[in-house]
Amino acid sequence: MPLPFHTSRFVEFSDTDMAGIMHFSAFFRYMEAAEHELLRSLGFSVYSEIDGDVVSFPRVAASCEFHSPARCEDVLDIDVTVRRVGTKSVTYGFEFSQHGRDVATGQMTSVCCRVPHGEPPVSIPILNAVADKLREMAGD
Repeated sequence: MPLPFHTSRFVEFSDTDMAGIMHFSAFFRYMEAAEHELLRSLGFSVYSEIDGDVVSFPRVAASCEFHSPARCEDVLDIDVTVRRVGTKSVTYGFEFSQHGRDVATGQMTSVCCRVPHGEPPVSIPILNAVADKLREMAGD
C-alpha cells in the first residue's frame, strides 16, 4: 500500500473551546485543508476554471471520531490516505496524531462538480489526470 500524504497543523487558540481543547468543528476544517494540500502536491487544485465553468469538489459526506484531546499550541500530524476513487467521487481517510498519540480519525467524500454561474452544481467525471494520480495513491 502506498504511503499516506503527510502534513501537520498547529492548533491555534481560535480552534479551541473555553477549556483550551480543540473544538470538534476544527477537525473538519483541518481535513479540508489537508485535502487541498494533497491535491496541490499532485499539481491540481480543489477549485479550477474549465471552459468558463468552475470545477470543484464539494463534500457529500464527512465524519470524525475523537480519541484523545488536542490542545491549544499542539502540533498535529495528519496522514491522508485515498480510500476510494470512483468515477465522480473520491473518499479520503485522515489520521490525526501528536507524538504518536492517536487523536482522531476521519473520513470525507468529495464529488467532482461543474458549477455553472448562478446554477446548482452538476456532478461530472473526475478528470483523468487527477483520477490517475489519486488511484496511484489508493494503490489501485
